[in-house]
Amino acid sequence: MDVSNVPAKVDPDALTAVLDGRWAELRRGVRAEMTDSEFRDPVDLETEAHRAQVLDQLRALAETDRPGLGFDPAYGGGGDVGGSVTSFEMLGFGDLSLMVKAGVQWGLFGGAVQLLGTERHHEHYLRAIKDLDLLGCFAMTEHGHGSDVQHLGTTATFVDGGFVVHTPDSMAKKEYIGNAARDGRMAVVFAQLITGSESRGVHAFLVPIRDEDGNPAPGVSIEDCGRKAGLNGVDNGRLSFDNVRIPREALLNRFADVDESGAYSSPIESDSRRFFTMLGALIRGRVSVGGSAGSATKRALALAIRYGEVRRQFTKPDGEEVVVLDYLAHQRKLLPALAKTYALHFAQEELVSKLHDIDSSAPEEEQRELESRAAGLKALGTWHATATIQAAREACGGSGYLSENLLAGLKADTDVFTTFEGDNTVLLQLVAKGLLTSFKQDFEDLSPLATARFFAEQVVSTVLERTSARKAFERLTEASDSDVFFRRDWQLGLFEDREEHVIEGVVKRLRKAADDPFGVFNAAQDHVLRAGRVHVERLILTAFASAIERCADPDARAVLERVCDLYALSAIEEDLAWFLGHGRLSASRGKAVTSAVNNLCAELRPHARSLVDAFAIPDQFLRAPMLTS
Repeated sequence: MDVSNVPAKVDPDALTAVLDGRWAELRRGVRAEMTDSEFRDPVDLETEAHRAQVLDQLRALAETDRPGLGFDPAYGGGGDVGGSVTSFEMLGFGDLSLMVKAGVQWGLFGGAVQLLGTERHHEHYLRAIKDLDLLGCFAMTEHGHGSDVQHLGTTATFVDGGFVVHTPDSMAKKEYIGNAARDGRMAVVFAQLITGSESRGVHAFLVPIRDEDGNPAPGVSIEDCGRKAGLNGVDNGRLSFDNVRIPREALLNRFADVDESGAYSSPIESDSRRFFTMLGALIRGRVSVGGSAGSATKRALALAIRYGEVRRQFTKPDGEEVVVLDYLAHQRKLLPALAKTYALHFAQEELVSKLHDIDSSAPEEEQRELESRAAGLKALGTWHATATIQAAREACGGSGYLSENLLAGLKADTDVFTTFEGDNTVLLQLVAKGLLTSFKQDFEDLSPLATARFFAEQVVSTVLERTSARKAFERLTEASDSDVFFRRDWQLGLFEDREEHVIEGVVKRLRKAADDPFGVFNAAQDHVLRAGRVHVERLILTAFASAIERCADPDARAVLERVCDLYALSAIEEDLAWFLGHGRLSASRGKAVTSAVNNLCAELRPHARSLVDAFAIPDQFLRAPMLTS
């Protein structure tokens, strides 16, 4: 690539046009609505005041058409799944408690009713949920079962024409349930369905948890989780049930039903497959969390880079103080993170488009690939948010530690994103399992034992011979000119080769699982997680390259090319030990990668402000005193 083609300046609006992508008009509308004074930051609010403020903001949102975008038009919705997820994502620019509470109400509670229920539920509840006349909860997680939700302890037993929902012990208590402590009136409760003394696996039921006066419903116990490290505008609570009777029609019966006599029926024969099909229908929440984490990361970088352009430290020989963003060490903290944020944005946009376009009748393999991609991007995106917001806080020194400058709140609020809507470590195992099993039609649960046995039986057939492609790539790695670092085909080839090699390595290790499946899987777990990570990193780079091809503005395109280079090369540098240890790069090439990253940071330094301004974050969410004093 000819670096001389990089412009001296770039119009942030041209970059925004690329970032806004398919839902550009909707993004502009959401930004305009978020400038309303109603959507203000909760700096130093007490818990009850924060909860009240968030509920008021939720009601203000309900007055717009945004919450209903993802609902069926027959019930006042917009039928725009991608637009709905994009709207939730953009709420991440503001108070993340509002994003989470909105996600619980319209994404999880409303989404479960729409996607797991049938017409009888839609007719009765969807409009009330959309208009906020019925506030609800999504009660899946239990004290003893977080990631392993297939083995929840809560039961729903068919008795005398209805169901009895019961919490058998303290480990089965529903925990960390948003909207439960204060505002929720009904919950979608996930429980083991039992009929005729036979367990049919986990199903979803609509259970009232409060009466019209706001008191706990008979048999329902509600506790407040209390103050948390962050997200205190969300009223998380604990729910338990003492033989609570609900009608037969309370079963969300899209995938299974029970008739008046207690006879069970389902179009999906396998309990495990049925369960994962139900979960797959609910991936919007996972996609929204990943996107919202990206919005919070953008906000943190915008604050830190703006601060880096006004804060001065130490002097040049001429006595002039230096703005801290001119130091390479400071650039190193922020600019590779900024490049990765751009990369994740384009990967997220691609994911949302796939989610929007996929048809319910799509082949199961396509559905599984979407679920895998959503899991991987949520994991890498939320880990990136945690690391980048911390780096931004450090880049702002003591000012970043003050609540008034917003970074402390962002750090606290996003910390839990790595473990809710799926623990990231478990999600990467899901990604790896999809890679290694080629999305087997009737796969078992995600327990290490079942996974290891499944790998041992099925995985070998999914690894294809890539000899000719490998040889072609080896010729690329042997190229002598340093400009090869900036060739997109070289970068993509390196990422693809690493992914293939890591997957093949996992296969070899897990083929030994026949004698001791759990022990072998446990010993190879680090390798399995690496396989998931490098696969997602390759998808991210591919999405970035595709986005650049859509950029019509030549100056914006030239800058995005360099930002993409910085993402690719900083990712290679981060995993340099692997590339060196596996002979993909020589020692001299490894040193050259570091030099190239340094040069890219210097080259992009003049564009740093334009790159964060292109996020078009509403000004009210960037009003930090450290930027004006």
